[in-house]
Amino acid sequence: MVKEFYQEYEVFSRRRSDLSLEHHFSILAPNLEMAYVLAKENFFRREQIHDLWVVKRSDIRKMTEEEREAFKRLDNKHYRETKGYADLPSKWRKLEAMNTGGEVQ
Repeated sequence: MVKEFYQEYEVFSRRRSDLSLEHHFSILAPNLEMAYVLAKENFFRREQIHDLWVVKRSDIRKMTEEEREAFKRLDNKHYRETKGYADLPSKWRKLEAMNTGGEVQ
């Protein structure tokens, strides 16, 4: 099996130490050091950055379709969302009215 000369790398950076990393672009390079130099020289000469991360794409693990399916929400989990508590006072009034046989205000 012949190994290709160029490999794909993903470039991330952050502008300040308190910010999250941002993905910027992919780059082709023969090795990690060259990918770092190319990213730094060609794309970040004019911008000030705090951190520069270059990662070989094959070293990044992404989710499989089966794993992605496991993250989908089930239809009966609305009670876990905060929007379900927005009309809580009106729900209590209806419940109290049902228990006392009175009218809902």
